[in-house]
Amino acid sequence: MHEKLVNESLELLQKLIRTPSFSKEENHTALAIELYLQQKGIKTNRKLNNIWAYNKFYDPGKPTILLNSHHDTVKPNPGYIRNPFAADIEEGKLYGLGSNDAGGCLVSLIGTFFHFYNQGNLKYNICLAATAEEEISGHNGLELIIPELGLLEFAIVGEPTEMHLAVAERGLMVLDCIATGKAGHAAREEGENAIYKVLKDIEWFRSYVFSKKSDVFGDIKMSVTVIEAGSQHNVVPAVCKFTVDVRVTDSYRNEEVLNIIRDHVSCQVTPRSVRLKPSSIDINHPVVQAGISLGRKTYGSPTTSDQALLDIPSLKMGPGNSARSHMADEYIYLDEIKQGVGLYIQMLEKIIV
Repeated sequence: MHEKLVNESLELLQKLIRTPSFSKEENHTALAIELYLQQKGIKTNRKLNNIWAYNKFYDPGKPTILLNSHHDTVKPNPGYIRNPFAADIEEGKLYGLGSNDAGGCLVSLIGTFFHFYNQGNLKYNICLAATAEEEISGHNGLELIIPELGLLEFAIVGEPTEMHLAVAERGLMVLDCIATGKAGHAAREEGENAIYKVLKDIEWFRSYVFSKKSDVFGDIKMSVTVIEAGSQHNVVPAVCKFTVDVRVTDSYRNEEVLNIIRDHVSCQVTPRSVRLKPSSIDINHPVVQAGISLGRKTYGSPTTSDQALLDIPSLKMGPGNSARSHMADEYIYLDEIKQGVGLYIQMLEKIIV
């Protein structure tokens, strides 16, 4: 049975790779996943390019586990030598755009869902969600359907972690900062230089240490990444704009961090979003302990995923290696899919059977 699930998972992944699914253009892979589930006799739900389903013996009186991964991809980078949509298998590797991020995770979770689908008397319901727009943190992906999924107890979010347990994930805020001065001629004592006004604020972003330190990540990291000011050499600039990348730890909420920043700088600070929240799950949570008992390591992930949109305990875990995400000639090992399906099933069996 396990071998059949693995083979079917690989066949589905090849089909998804051969079907372009750039963010906001995932309608064809959504249809492929929808039909694949329906051909197995599974009732599906769809909203835009998001597909979800529940186990056969769903019981509203039981808590529900969410199994989630995404089927959108970035566009292939210029370094590709192989056809990114060919889904070739060579020397134990399946090549193709989205194979590692996060197609391998998605099909392994679908295989896991099939394993439990027909089982009665489970302690938990299972909700499978294959979602869109993860790569762009879009509003029409997982965020769109969360209200439709019902009450969820915890989630496993499929991202390439070599099947280790990402028990925390940094949040992300991108801040647009503006300082306003007064234009004047550079040769005379005129104007108020907006560049000079931001220097103190930029130094604060560089050196400030927040009082609470995360056990997993340590300090919050803030980086000034873009600066823009001036139009010509002899005009004192009236406006200076700069951008700050803020990686928030599980010690703070995004809103708390934003308030602290505004209390300490003089420039105007506008977040592009506060929705990509830091997340964590207790090391003693049953799903984490199940993974540890199977030899999995725990760690904190510096990258963001759809986990940031969930307000429930969530674990990021999946086959593949994060370093291969978005690389040219992306690939995943066939054995990683086999391991992914097997470990997902073994972990959940310790909890729900």
